[in-house]
Amino acid sequence: MFKPAPLLITALLAGVAAPAIAAPLSPRGEAYATAAPMNATVEQRIMPQIDYLLGKLLAERRDMTLDGIKVFEADDKFLPGKIAIGLSYLLIDTPRTDPRFERYLAGFREIADMTVEDKNDTWGVYYYIQALHMLKEAGLLDEAVSPSTQAKLKAKLDWRRFVRADDLTLIDLPNNYYGVAFSVARLRYQMGWEDASASEALLARMLDHYRKYSGEYGFADETDGDGRFDRYSVLLIGEIAHRFIESDIPATPELKGWLRKSVDMMLPRFNLYGEGFEYGRSIGAYGETAFLEVLTAAAVLDVLTPKEKEMAYAFSSRIAARYADFWFNPAMRSVDMWENGRRTDAYRGKHRILGENLSLARQYIYTSRIWDQQGFRNKAPSPSFAAWLKTLPKRQTTWFARAEHDRLVVTLREGDHVISLPVINGGDGQHMHSPYFPVPFSAGMLSGVADGKAPHLVPRFTLADGAQLMPLAYFKDAKVAPAGATTTVTWRQDQMDLMGDKGPRPDDRLAVATTYVFKPGRIVRTDRYTPKAPLAVSAIDLELGTYSSDPAWTGAGFEFAAGDVTGFSVKGLDQCEPKPFDKAADAGTPPGPMRTRLVCKAGPRTLSAPFSISWTLTYR
Repeated sequence: MFKPAPLLITALLAGVAAPAIAAPLSPRGEAYATAAPMNATVEQRIMPQIDYLLGKLLAERRDMTLDGIKVFEADDKFLPGKIAIGLSYLLIDTPRTDPRFERYLAGFREIADMTVEDKNDTWGVYYYIQALHMLKEAGLLDEAVSPSTQAKLKAKLDWRRFVRADDLTLIDLPNNYYGVAFSVARLRYQMGWEDASASEALLARMLDHYRKYSGEYGFADETDGDGRFDRYSVLLIGEIAHRFIESDIPATPELKGWLRKSVDMMLPRFNLYGEGFEYGRSIGAYGETAFLEVLTAAAVLDVLTPKEKEMAYAFSSRIAARYADFWFNPAMRSVDMWENGRRTDAYRGKHRILGENLSLARQYIYTSRIWDQQGFRNKAPSPSFAAWLKTLPKRQTTWFARAEHDRLVVTLREGDHVISLPVINGGDGQHMHSPYFPVPFSAGMLSGVADGKAPHLVPRFTLADGAQLMPLAYFKDAKVAPAGATTTVTWRQDQMDLMGDKGPRPDDRLAVATTYVFKPGRIVRTDRYTPKAPLAVSAIDLELGTYSSDPAWTGAGFEFAAGDVTGFSVKGLDQCEPKPFDKAADAGTPPGPMRTRLVCKAGPRTLSAPFSISWTLTYR
């Protein structure tokens, strides 16, 4: 049993646990008993913000700043396309009799001329050519874009910039970019810039690739078979389905089957708050729009039952309300994914602030219009949504892979908590980051830190030779055993993840058998480690970061005075103590800062026999 460090007793009594950080009153925001119709939120609260941003752009041009960021000096490689799609919505939606129409028309022409030579890659290419196609369909293309700029854009907005034309392989890009390439090729065909052959070939390649790396369970591996499954693994088929819808290509039964699997994974995550994915990268606001994209594709393709469609719209309306209420910061005049203790991955850093506002707004605009087309325009969400949530399964296991290594996520519903245990971590780039660790996640209660490497709820072994080992990637024999209100999850790992490289490296000096036991209000993890041979260790450490505050030592562990996590205790380590986060960013999570950091440690030793490390976490 651990004990508190003696020197920390005074700090404990003083309630010192985390640096002072401005924070929202709740990391969850509002639980919506009801919400406005989705189109009302989009038209009355999101579109005016886009009007403001693009008006600011037209006034300031290349000198535009947003919350201190010079947007054209920020190396946002998608920005010209995002500007084009945002302006196109404003222009097309504005009647010619409205005084703003001529301003938007002249502005589109001027901004297109101004940015035509700017860097604009992949997604930016797709956004831009989609904007041009929308303008063409509306009869506005020639007025909005000069002939010389149209000629330049025809050359630049090309899928061949990121796909090798000879063998249709992606140029240093992850698999989801096949969907982008297909969309660009199809839009080029619809613009009359090339024939249909490239889009047809890319469509076949996209589906073949999805089929190959989704396997029998139907979810896209983010890697070429190394086993990383996150938000994008569930979202990607929704994006592909939307490309079919946009291109007027009938969806195959196979595609609908894949889409249904994503729906089934999402349904147990519905909630009154409008919250989305709780683990992996690019969550927060994008973890919520992922639901919008999958659910609207499923609605159009008749993958949902009538009741599911009604509830999907009710959830979508809450997601939109949450964006306007929780993610938008009036003082910044921007979505806020970076300030007030919030943190997202470096890929979506604040340097992309204008582009993130525009791309998020686009996702709300186009999905809202799909719900309009489905007959929900100006309709209030179903008043039975809260009651329907109580009918959802309390426990669900979603398998992603069962081969050499297992990948799955276990989802549990308890009260208004959605708790997940993702076992999804493989491949380059993310294995060392806590949002991918095999630990519980729950919105407003348990979170990783984007790009964070602290040993959150997982032991880190620092060996005498300086190597660091963690049990993160090589899961085998995973089993989920339900028994009444108890759920037991087990797996073993014959190899640890040797930290320090971009991707996992197997190290068999330690093996582990892991057991999780979930009961109402309580989670227990027990690791039983077996060294291959005597192993000299200089330190073992494990941390808990939590939104709860004011920890007090009870003699057996810590209890928290405020927050959803009420207690935490550890066995198998020497001591545990609250410590300030090393820097404010280390406390940052998508919805806001954690309030407390508990650091648990064991000192030098030689591991020569099996031993256990366990923790118990209680919550409201």
